[in-house]
Amino acid sequence: MNDFHTSVFLKEAIDFLNVKKEKKYIDATLGGGGHSFEIANHGGIVLGIDQDQEAIDYVREKIKDQRSKIKTWERLTLVKDNFRDIEKIAKINGFEKVNGIIFDLGISSHQLDHRERGFSFEGDSMLDMRMDKNLKIKASDLINGLTRKELYKLFTRLGEERNAFFISEHIVKYRKIIPIQTSAQLISIIQDAYKIPGENISSFTKASIAKRVFQALRIAVNDELNNLRESLPQALSLLADRGRMVVISFHSLEDRIVKHCFEDFEKQKLGVIITKKPISPGFSEIRLNTRSRSAKLRVFERIL
Repeated sequence: MNDFHTSVFLKEAIDFLNVKKEKKYIDATLGGGGHSFEIANHGGIVLGIDQDQEAIDYVREKIKDQRSKIKTWERLTLVKDNFRDIEKIAKINGFEKVNGIIFDLGISSHQLDHRERGFSFEGDSMLDMRMDKNLKIKASDLINGLTRKELYKLFTRLGEERNAFFISEHIVKYRKIIPIQTSAQLISIIQDAYKIPGENISSFTKASIAKRVFQALRIAVNDELNNLRESLPQALSLLADRGRMVVISFHSLEDRIVKHCFEDFEKQKLGVIITKKPISPGFSEIRLNTRSRSAKLRVFERIL
């Protein structure tokens, strides 16, 4: 079975959660189950949540494969849902007071590598980008349906794209001729907006010019920032005394929300920030997993 996702800050997350045997924990972003399995291996009881059915299916298969080897499968409860409703999900499943909650935000390696999901700017896939395939709006709907001003705002606010004006103009001109349905079409448009000639564009150049637009579309399709804002206060309310919340973010928009939420929690005397500055990955982790290079880890401890 191929790895679904390489967990970032695996050791650090487990250390900060201070996992204790028979205590309850929530993995709000199950992914490939890396954090959940590690918590279970340390004796914790875990509720794993993910809105992507493929993640749930992967971990279920992994559990079946490992049943004869370890007993961690008995400690895992899996739920397909959005962590936006983490409080309701937790209460339904008997996880009302937990010792730790982890959020590993962003996109999984599986979602990037499976081009039919439409997250990657490599290859030529349909512009989908839905983490939950039941969502109605795809990235292609936004690209073809938003006005030039709306596209400009989207790329500026959610992608921090400095060339948003010209990219938006090029998109509107292109789609008058033919609808934009694939990643290759969109990258070609971005390339034109950046005035980069030639068909044989390198992977590095492609990534550098496309990542902010693709990030903006993905965040908008999945409403990621609003989901995060709504879930963090709920997660705090689920923590027992001295329970900890660990959040791993992958871009400044996410990290800013986490930072401000933790500061607000501390001002309200709901607990303390454990990481006064976010923790960044070391050279060895970046070398093993290049997708970890932008990661930041923050920790908050609740005090009742």
